[in-house]
Amino acid sequence: MAVNMQEIACYVGERPQRIRGYAWVIFALTFGLLLSDYMSRQVLSAVFPQIKAEWGLSDTQLGALSGVVSLAVGILAFPISLAADRWGRVRSVTIMAAIWSFATLLCGLSHNYFTLLSARFLVGVGEAAYASVGMAILISMFPSRHTSTVAGAFMAGSMVGSVMGIGFGGSLASQFGWRSAFVGMAIFGIALTLLYMTVASPARIEGAKGQSTGTRQPDSLATVRVRDVLRDLFSSPVLICVYIGSGLQLFINGGLLAWLPSFLNRAYDMPLSKAGGVAAIFVLCGACGMPLCGALSDRMGRGSPRRKMLLAITFNLACGALLFAAFQFPAGSAQLTLIALAMFFSAGIMGPAGTMVANLTPKAIHSTAMATLALAFNLLGLAPGSVVTGVLADRLGLTPALQLLPLASVASTVVLLIGVRYLRGER
Repeated sequence: MAVNMQEIACYVGERPQRIRGYAWVIFALTFGLLLSDYMSRQVLSAVFPQIKAEWGLSDTQLGALSGVVSLAVGILAFPISLAADRWGRVRSVTIMAAIWSFATLLCGLSHNYFTLLSARFLVGVGEAAYASVGMAILISMFPSRHTSTVAGAFMAGSMVGSVMGIGFGGSLASQFGWRSAFVGMAIFGIALTLLYMTVASPARIEGAKGQSTGTRQPDSLATVRVRDVLRDLFSSPVLICVYIGSGLQLFINGGLLAWLPSFLNRAYDMPLSKAGGVAAIFVLCGACGMPLCGALSDRMGRGSPRRKMLLAITFNLACGALLFAAFQFPAGSAQLTLIALAMFFSAGIMGPAGTMVANLTPKAIHSTAMATLALAFNLLGLAPGSVVTGVLADRLGLTPALQLLPLASVASTVVLLIGVRYLRGER
């Protein structure tokens, strides 16, 4: 079964459009909130050693503190995004940002494992649909010829935010204790939420059919039935392969983002502050790779969804091969260099995946479509990546557990190659 030509017609024939200044302002604010999202999420990794020592937790329990956020995101992303498509994306973003910011503050006030786990779940509730709704807003404001670049650049905020959360969180924790790290992230999120409320205009972004931004805007979803939405989300086998394949690749990110600081602390005897800083550099490599891989996909894959998928497969295989090679070396500069290179390609699939999903689904359900992609990211990748790595670390040791991560790239490649079969002949 091949994909109908109407499904990929949006890849070609678009007239050039000018991107206006307001679109870039909204991009900056939306990107900033994604920084806050992932700072609040990944600051936990920087304080793992302190929490473990204070409460005597196992690696499995630590992994659960990280994975519960991704679990909440995966479960709630779809219904919250569907509500945002129906009732307003800009207002929904404001509410979500307020929830995760105050939940992060509650993390800093936690007095035992259960209260911290509950607060972390609430962080996930707030963050559940932010990436999908934020990306839908940006896709509606920029021409489609730039969507892989814009999507990659926006999602790079997840990596940059992780860098900032790990780096600043480790610094605050080493100076003032682990609770201060959560409080610092919460203050940043609250301040940025207030700024977004002031600048982002629902009428200007979601109304007037693009008259203010000069670009395309989403259609209304208010009268669309959920059954029809589900049909559009899963009508194409290519879409299903993109969801599953990209989610499996993010398993590597889930494991590395949660456990790199601990790996550096244990394998290299780095103090907490230094381990957080070095891990932040690795994550920054991933942040650089996402927009660059997205730009390469836009340039080399223009007019050819098949070529975009093959490029995504190339990124995945490069990540898996480099990470596998890294753990063939003993602790040292060669191993660290290969890990950094693997991180560069680890999430390169996110830009092409977002573009494929956006171009194969109606504009009216873009938030919901991106939520479906985010659900795959979290339930197949980020959540099990951190938790499974923690479970394996308890049984095998942390380094052997990380050595198994490249298998996710292999699984992702197999699924995406199945998707390429359905695009055969569609060039």
